[in-house]
Amino acid sequence: MKKGKHFYSHIIDTSSITLEIGNMKLSQEERVHLLSLTESNIHHAVLDAILSELSEDDKKKFMEHMHADNHDEIWKLLSSRINNVEERIKKAAEDLKKELSEDINKSK
Repeated sequence: MKKGKHFYSHIIDTSSITLEIGNMKLSQEERVHLLSLTESNIHHAVLDAILSELSEDDKKKFMEHMHADNHDEIWKLLSSRINNVEERIKKAAEDLKKELSEDINKSK
């Protein structure tokens, strides 16, 4: 997954967790793998936060827009169906980043 690829990338800042991983005593391969896992976990947390708020029909529409990589339609759908959707996405990501940061600090 490349940074900037997801429809929510503009509202989630992963630089702090990237720095923490960068400061760990890891090989380049391990660091890349851990960053990929972090990105994947954030993606799943965001999707879980969104999908839990949508009806079955809206979930289908959402997934169609995701598959087509149609960010404008994704935001139209989410904004019309979920109150404070951007804040919910930010919270899901921030909660996970906090948990990951705590895990990283425990491993040092």
